[in-house]
Amino acid sequence: MRRVGLLFHGDMAPRARVRAPELIGRGGWLNTGGNDLTLTDLRGRIVILDFWTFCCVNCLHVLDELRELEEKHRDTVVIVGVHSPKFVHEAEHQAVVDAVERYEVHHPVLDDPELATWKQYAVRAWPTLVVIDPEGYVVAQHAGEGHAHALETLVGQLEAEHAAKGTLRRGDGPYVPPEPVPTELRFPGKALLLPGGTFLVSDTTRHQLVELAADGESVVRRIGAGERGLTDGTGERARFSEPQGLALLPDGTVAVADTVNHALRRFDPATGEVTTLAGTGRQWWQGSPTEGPAREVDLSSPWDVAWFAGRLWIAMAGVHQLWTYDPEAQAVRAAAGTTNEGLVDGPAEEAWFAQPSGLAATEDRLWIADSETSALRYVERDGDGFAVRTAVGTGLFDFGHRDGAAEQALLQHPLGVTALPDGSVAISDTYNHALRRYDPATGEVSTLATDLREPSGAVLADGDVVVVESARHRLTRLRLPEEAVRVDAVAHRTQRAATDIAPGTLRLDVVFQAPEGQKLDTRYGPSTRLLVSSTPPELLAEGDGAGTDLNRELVLTEGMTEGVLHVSAMAASCDDDPSNEYPACHVHQQDWGVPVRITEGGATRLPLVLSGMDG
Repeated sequence: MRRVGLLFHGDMAPRARVRAPELIGRGGWLNTGGNDLTLTDLRGRIVILDFWTFCCVNCLHVLDELRELEEKHRDTVVIVGVHSPKFVHEAEHQAVVDAVERYEVHHPVLDDPELATWKQYAVRAWPTLVVIDPEGYVVAQHAGEGHAHALETLVGQLEAEHAAKGTLRRGDGPYVPPEPVPTELRFPGKALLLPGGTFLVSDTTRHQLVELAADGESVVRRIGAGERGLTDGTGERARFSEPQGLALLPDGTVAVADTVNHALRRFDPATGEVTTLAGTGRQWWQGSPTEGPAREVDLSSPWDVAWFAGRLWIAMAGVHQLWTYDPEAQAVRAAAGTTNEGLVDGPAEEAWFAQPSGLAATEDRLWIADSETSALRYVERDGDGFAVRTAVGTGLFDFGHRDGAAEQALLQHPLGVTALPDGSVAISDTYNHALRRYDPATGEVSTLATDLREPSGAVLADGDVVVVESARHRLTRLRLPEEAVRVDAVAHRTQRAATDIAPGTLRLDVVFQAPEGQKLDTRYGPSTRLLVSSTPPELLAEGDGAGTDLNRELVLTEGMTEGVLHVSAMAASCDDDPSNEYPACHVHQQDWGVPVRITEGGATRLPLVLSGMDG
C-alpha cells in the first residue's frame, strides 16, 4: 500500500495510552437533568467527545453523522458535546441552550465558553472528535467530517475488547431531554411574502413550512408531517429536514432549501404539493460531480435561494459555494467558489466563501450574507461571466458591531440579507441581535434596530420590514427608521489562542491513519490532497499552494510576527478486501485556520490530526 505523505505508526502497533483530561467548562452541563458529569461517572462506557460550535456547518454535518451511531450503540456509547465557541455570541449560555434544542442534540453537552477543555485536549479545529475507551484513555482523534464509518468500526472493536476484559458497562446513558416549549414557530429560519399577502416561514426545528396570515402570527396551514425525512406528496404527507431558504419561482411555486436533506424542494401554494427539484439526499463530497441533471447531483447544506439572472441561485453553505438551478434544463452547476473557506474576491470560479447563508437579488446584484467571514458580499456580471466583490468584512477571524465606513465596519455572523426599496441592503446581523443597513451610494454601514434575538432573515411587507427572530420563535414587524440607532462600537477577534512557532522553516504534518480494515484509495492516482495558504498572504515565503503529500515544509517570511495558516486536507480510504471488486470508500476532510505567533523558541513542527493519533 502506497502511503503518500502520511504519518503512520505501524498497522500492528499497540494503541496509544493517553489518560483523558477531565471535562471542565464554566457554562456547566446541558441535557443531564441538572447533574454535572465527570469522566469517572462515565467509566465503563465508550465516550466520544464532539468539540463543536453552533455557527459551524461542518459541526452540524457531524451532528447528523453521529445520530445513527448514537442510536445503535446507546447502551455502550456516550456522546458528549463540548461546545467551544468561535464568536462572542456563542459564549452566551442561553445561546448554547437554544442551539442544543435547535439542532436536536440528544446527548449531554458541556458549555465551555473559555475553551478550557478544548485546550486540555489540544484541539485545533471545529469539528474534532475524540474517542475515550472504557478505562478512561484517549484512543483516537478525528478532525472534520466523514468519520462515521471509522467510528463505527472502532466502537465495535472497543466493545469486544472491553467486554472480554470485563471493563465495559452497559445501560442507560446520562442524557435527560429538556421539557418541550409550546410555540407556534420553533427556531424559524427564513420567511417569504406570498402574492396573496400571507407569509411562508420555514419552521426549521419542526421540519415544516408554516403559512401565516398577514398579521404574521395566525397560522393558516402547516406543510409537512413535522418529522425528519425526504418525502414528496401532499402537505400532510411531505417531509423535510431543517428547511431554511425560500424563493418564489417564475411559475408561482416556491423553491425551498431543504438544508439537512441536501436537497432543493418545490412547494406549490395552490395545490399544497411538495416535490423534489434537485439533490439526491446525499451530501456532496470532494470529487463528486459539480454539474448535471438536478436529481442526480449531490448537494451540501443549501441554506438560502434567490432568483437572479434567469436562474435560481443556491447558497451552498456546506461547501462554501454558490450553485445555480436551471428549471428549464432541470440541471444544477457550481457557479461561484472553489470550496476553500475564506474571503477572496475576483472571478466567480476563483472566489472563496465561508458558509454563505443569505441571498437577496436586485436587477444587477446578488447580495450574499457570508456568515463565517462576517461579511456582506455580492455577485455581479463581469463581461461574459460573474465576479464576486466584498462590501463589508475582512475575513474569518475579525468580527464585532461597528458602524461607519464599510471598510472598517464590523458584523458578527450574519445569516440574512434583504434588498430595500432605496437601493440599500438590510443585513440580519444574527450574532449581534441587530438589523444593519449598508448603503452602496455612500459606502456607509448603520444600525436600524437592536434587541432582536438571532435575526436570521427579513422580508418587506407594506413598507415595513418583517424580521425572522429565530431565537424568539416569531416574526417581528418594524417600521424602517429614518435615522440609524446609535450603538457603541465593539470589535472582536477569535478567542482561540495563537500557536507559537519559530521563525524560519515550519514542518506541517497532517496526520492520517486509515481506519481499521481500510487502505488508501490509490486506484486513480493520489488519494490525498493538501492546500495551504495564509492571512496575510505574505506570511509564507514558500510552501503555499496545492499538493498531494500531507506533509510540507513551510518557510515563514522574515520579519513577520503573526498571522493565520489556512490548511485544507482530504484523504480517501476504501475497504481493504481483495475479493470485493467494488469496495465501499470514505472521504475524510477538514479545513483548519490556525492563528500563529512567530517567536524565538516557538515550535518548528505543526501537527494537525485528520484521523488517528499523533505519535
